[in-house]
Amino acid sequence: MMQKWFNQKKKRELSGPSAVALQYKEGEDDKPVVIAHGRGAVAQRILDLAKENDVPMQEDASLVSDLIDMDLGSSVPPQLYHVIAEVLIMLEEIENS
Repeated sequence: MMQKWFNQKKKRELSGPSAVALQYKEGEDDKPVVIAHGRGAVAQRILDLAKENDVPMQEDASLVSDLIDMDLGSSVPPQLYHVIAEVLIMLEEIENS
């Protein structure tokens, strides 16, 4: 039997976390790049490594859903720049507080 997911919250609970790691070096990179992504155990490993290495994290389910199927090494599409900019500003504020 094929399951259809109508309740996205329940789907996330059953399938585990999802995670996407981006790299952006101000002044060096033109665009943010997807360097890791995954669901379930892979996502948990990405999150664990980020915590171990003090990599700032932001939870944004809609952004993750837009980025998770991108190829590794792909640049973030221009349509998502405003969302990425908001995340970067928030992370900068956290680091400076």
